[in-house]
Amino acid sequence: MNRAFSVKSLLVAVLAICGAASAAEHAAAPAKADAAKGATLYADGDNARGLPACASCHGASGNSTISTNPKLSGQPEAYLYKQLENFASPSRNNPVMTTYAKMLSEDEKKNIAAYLSSQTPKAGAAKNKDTIELGKKIYRGGIAEKHVPACASCHGPAGGGLPALYPRLAGQHQDYTAAQLTAFRQDGRKNSAEMSTIAKRLSDDEIKAVSDYVAGLK
Repeated sequence: MNRAFSVKSLLVAVLAICGAASAAEHAAAPAKADAAKGATLYADGDNARGLPACASCHGASGNSTISTNPKLSGQPEAYLYKQLENFASPSRNNPVMTTYAKMLSEDEKKNIAAYLSSQTPKAGAAKNKDTIELGKKIYRGGIAEKHVPACASCHGPAGGGLPALYPRLAGQHQDYTAAQLTAFRQDGRKNSAEMSTIAKRLSDDEIKAVSDYVAGLK
């Protein structure tokens, strides 16, 4: 057997295998989120499917002006995608959002999340000066005697959140934050065992205080 020919044949075979593997990996790679498509779907919805514009409830660029609907602008992209996934499952059931989340494809969820994460959130403000200190204490230091950790340890000192795991709280509506903490406490929201445990240790007054405090974070 010609040794040079044998080695050459082996190299060709190896390169062919590597090329096929590379092509397979490329084909399997997930499509990059398209924020422009997300912006269109967010602003206009899809009438053909009966999907309303997200902006009708969550405001232009995700800056909701309705206190019971969350501000979505500037939220971590991975976190937003996760919530849309959760709404389509039993872990976060909501009469409105569950219906719409189930109508969205995986790419559409990713596109909307990419768009909203790139938007600039508008500042909020604390409204109850009588509870500012209590809210600040809980957010920054927790409540040791009740084994409540500082909110800042997960959501950041300025409330900016942590991608995929923890949402941005800075500037969020008081009513919405309080409603979510109450839902966690009552097991109405089941997509975070950690938050359910913490919320069960908070009183109504403590929930209201910390919810008001984070609304003023920037």
